[in-house]
Amino acid sequence: MMRARVAYAGAIHEATPIVTEHGPRVRLADGRVRDERDVVWLAPFEAGTIFALGLNYAEHAKELQFTQQEEPLVFLKGPGSVIGHRGVTRRPDDVTFMHYECELAVVIGRTAQHVKRESAMQYVAGYTIANDYAIRDYLENYYRPNLRVKNRDGGTVLGPWFVDAADIADVNALELRTYVNGERKQRGNTRDFVTGIAELIEYLSSFMTLAPGDVILTGTPEGVVNVNAGDEVICEIDGLGRLINTIASDAEFGRASTTE
Repeated sequence: MMRARVAYAGAIHEATPIVTEHGPRVRLADGRVRDERDVVWLAPFEAGTIFALGLNYAEHAKELQFTQQEEPLVFLKGPGSVIGHRGVTRRPDDVTFMHYECELAVVIGRTAQHVKRESAMQYVAGYTIANDYAIRDYLENYYRPNLRVKNRDGGTVLGPWFVDAADIADVNALELRTYVNGERKQRGNTRDFVTGIAELIEYLSSFMTLAPGDVILTGTPEGVVNVNAGDEVICEIDGLGRLINTIASDAEFGRASTTE
């Protein structure tokens, strides 16, 4: 089942996708049908702790001339970084290289402690798409991505749909694609993970407790390019839909880059 969370007419609603003679629409839980542009899209679930994987595709690591380490490269993100489908992400005026990262997001469904990889997938509630922006100018190094790179307000786009784990036949064979202004820039497949989902859950739960709503962003494939104010970025993952996001300048946000 695919479901979303949207704001409409002063309330938050669960929504599901439908196709009408006028094209794709959303059906609110009370039965009303609305165009997807008539609602404000939220993240499709209340996100808990966000675990972000760096360089979890071998070709992307090679693209950045990074030598893969023995343990996964993981860092945490705050909930203030999250926005929903059709949201707007700010590009500070003082940066030279800001890029998207199309990622499969894994949502934990029940408390996990010391989980073995053989049973790890039983702890997965479902999946959504993430576009996790990074600003390369602010990067200290790949072992220590600082707060300004990855914990920016509105820098992590989630959605549009939460899809139950049971509805994805093979999560290890999903194609990812990213388009910038309609031109495909990125393509990859989850079969190319350096560290798979079950192994990630085993690793993380070996030293900390995972809770329902926690999210694991599983990394991005090769093909990241700089994006600028006004660009539309669309991330697609097989079976999960299309996540649309727009880049805006400091001026459009009514703030100057000097307020960083």
